[in-house]
Amino acid sequence: MAPVAIQPLYTATATSHGGRNGRVRSDNGTIDMALTMPKALGGPETAGSTNPEQLFAAGYSACFEGALRLVAGQMKKQIKDAHITAKATIGKTQAGGFGLAVELHGKLSGVSQAEADELMHAAHKVCPYSLATQGNIEVKLSSEVA
Repeated sequence: MAPVAIQPLYTATATSHGGRNGRVRSDNGTIDMALTMPKALGGPETAGSTNPEQLFAAGYSACFEGALRLVAGQMKKQIKDAHITAKATIGKTQAGGFGLAVELHGKLSGVSQAEADELMHAAHKVCPYSLATQGNIEVKLSSEVA
């Protein structure tokens, strides 16, 4: 599949140094965090630090909720509230390398379970993170009504 051409609207910039046991900083300084390897990967998981999977999960969940609210409006569905939890998992691939998998769980209020499921699937078709990872990683969707 050919890359999707875009008309740039915004570019986020962050620089890391030291890899998984270093530091990451955004160009405006809003993000300025220590990185440490999680214990599950054999690292020290230092308090107050983060890792690439947490940062990916944070970005994906925020982007996906924005997409969910967009499609809800387009579909004339009145959600009262929504929370998206993203679980980003790193693991070994059959080829011996590493890969990612994501679980996106929506907790929505103001809609039925069927509507919540429909909105999650519709958001997955427009979320830039979903589109960027389509066909590259496994993404599981689930929802519940609050």
